[in-house]
Parts: sequence; structure tokens; C-alpha cells
Amino acid sequence: MDNPILLNFVIVTIFSRMLAIGVNQSFRQLTFLWRRPELLLRSLLAVIVLVPLVVGLLLWLFDLPPAVATGLAVLAAAPGAPLTTKRAQMAGGDPTYASSLQLTLALLAVVITPLTLATFYALFALSTEPLHPFQVALQVAEVTFLPVIIGLLTQIFAPRFTERIRMFVQVSANVLFTLLFVGLLALVVLKPDFRSMLNLGWRPAAAMIIMAGSSLAIGDLLGGLSPENRSVLAIASIARNVGLALFIAALSNSGQQLIPTILTYMILGALLAVPYSVWSKRRMTLRGSK
Repeated sequence: MDNPILLNFVIVTIFSRMLAIGVNQSFRQLTFLWRRPELLLRSLLAVIVLVPLVVGLLLWLFDLPPAVATGLAVLAAAPGAPLTTKRAQMAGGDPTYASSLQLTLALLAVVITPLTLATFYALFALSTEPLHPFQVALQVAEVTFLPVIIGLLTQIFAPRFTERIRMFVQVSANVLFTLLFVGLLALVVLKPDFRSMLNLGWRPAAAMIIMAGSSLAIGDLLGGLSPENRSVLAIASIARNVGLALFIAALSNSGQQLIPTILTYMILGALLAVPYSVWSKRRMTLRGSK
């Protein structure tokens, strides 16, 4: 991305959000899902295999503008949204499962993101230049894996210090993400070349709706018999890591073209998750009354 200030702000924002995950979630929360291999496999199948597969089918079926296709591919390669736990709880999901899945996806992003991106670049003509998988892995490790590990180690070796900074780190991460989102929206609205990108047309809009709806359905179906787990996996599938997606876009000189697609999907995904959350909580209530 040709704006170094924006690039640095994206890096600081995603680093802070991953650090907040590290200082707020324990090793026990992390290993909750690891001690349940069947649920772990179903979760990873949904989030890092089937959702990217749906996106691949959409890129093959729809004649999408290159910037939109690239934006969707980058989103598919960016699992583990930092707000997954909160959004899953709003849908009535199990917070322990949500925390473990969120942290697991954040750690696996170092491997999953470059592999998924390499696959999309090999199969489709995308608008940005191909990024070397090792370059992506190294960059993702610096802004996701490293801060999470720092946070977890701080809990072990400096628990009192962690207690003192936990709220500050979380609030700072939320403020930075809000400022980044508002700033990007302002950039899209104020700059004519960005505004023109918002006229996506019916094909991109349909592709995003299908991607979001399919992600919810995949997660709900693979979540198992427990409605609490189904809601967690559905939210984790639809909620792609927008901060990581923006960071990946920032690695390319033409990455600014992807911002409208990334932000549009973020808003659309959040809107579709609301009625699902309401329905999911109602499903749990009806089940509990039987």
C-alpha cells in the first residue's frame, strides 16, 4: 500500500488486538478445544477449508471485478476475527469454546493465511501482485503470533502486571480499531476514486451475500448437536479477520483497491449475523423449555 502512515497504523492496530487476546485468554482456554479433537477438526474444516472453498466457487462462477475478487480471496485467507468471542456470546454461544477457537485461529493464521493466499493466486487472476508465502508468513507472524505469545507468556511470568494492564490493552485495541475503521470509511467517502469503487454492481453484492450466508450455514451445520457450539462456529465462520485482511492488502502497492470490498463485507457480515444471533438464542430458549 502506497500510504506508509496507513500501513503503520494497520500494523499497530492488529498487533494491539492480538496482544489483547494474549493477555485476556489463558492457556487453559487455548487448550479447551485442543482437548476435543473432533470439535477442533470440524471447526477448522468450517473456517479454514469450506469458507475459502465457497469463495473459490464464487470467483469461478461470477464475473467479478479483479479488486472485488482479490478482496474476497484475502478475507477468505484471514480467519480468527478478534471480536469472535464477543459476537458469539451475543448469539448465545459457549464463551470457552469461542475463546479457544479464536486463539487457535489466531495462532494458525501464520500457516493458514499464506497457504490459502497462494492457492487463490495460483487459480485466479487477482488484481494485486502475488505475495511470496514466506513473506506473508513472516509478516503475519510478527503481527499475530508474536503478540499473542507475548500476552500468554506475560500471564505466566508476570501475572500481577498482566492484571494491571489487561483492561488498558483491551480498551486501547478497541479504540485503535474504531479509529482505523472510521478513518477508512472517511477515505472511501471523501476520495472520488474510492467512492467509485463502492458501485460494486449486483454480481459483487450477490457474491458477498452468498459468502456470508454460506459461512453462517456451514458453521451452524458443523457445530454439532449443541446449539451453543453451533452458534460459535457460525459466527467464527462469517467473521473474517478484517484487521489481518487490511494488513495483507497493505503489503501490496495496489492494496488500497481492496479496502471497499473488505469494509463492505465487514458491514454486510455484521448485519447478517444479527438476525442469526436472534434466531440462535430463540432456538436455545425453545430447547431449554422442552
